[in-house]
Amino acid sequence: MRVTYHREMKIKALLDELGVECFLPMHYELVEAKTGGKKRVLSPAIHNLIFVRSTQEFLTRLKMCREEFAPMRYMMKKSVSGESKGEILQVPDMQMDNFMRVASVQDDRVMFLDNNAFINKVGQRVKVNEGFFAGVEGVIKRINKNKRVVVQLEGVAAVAIAFVPASQLSLI
Repeated sequence: MRVTYHREMKIKALLDELGVECFLPMHYELVEAKTGGKKRVLSPAIHNLIFVRSTQEFLTRLKMCREEFAPMRYMMKKSVSGESKGEILQVPDMQMDNFMRVASVQDDRVMFLDNNAFINKVGQRVKVNEGFFAGVEGVIKRINKNKRVVVQLEGVAAVAIAFVPASQLSLI
């Protein structure tokens, strides 16, 4: 779901209080400190976006009955031309599990990407067989002149694993 005006952390806390399963990808970034210099802060990796596992009926009722959930907006499926199809975007469980396994790592082993960079680019589907990301499925894509395993939720988000030796991959 989209969350307006960078209120994704607040919405996540409210959903957590209600016991609603949700995921907010986070990463560390350097920001200017009030005292000068820089400090490392954990912040949302993809602003204005939160993944929620629930029914449309429950979320609609929540948005209508509780004012603090008003900033939540459904993401709609897009056609090839980029126009809304009028259908709420749903991410299949297996894709979401792959994405969460990679996106939940909060260090330099992963990098969040602009999803639009991959439109119409094909790549070889692979599965990671060994190491920290064993079991994750993705696509080999060239990013900054390097081949990386990218886990993509089409039209939503993409995250790349910084390095996986070819010996740890198998073609799907």
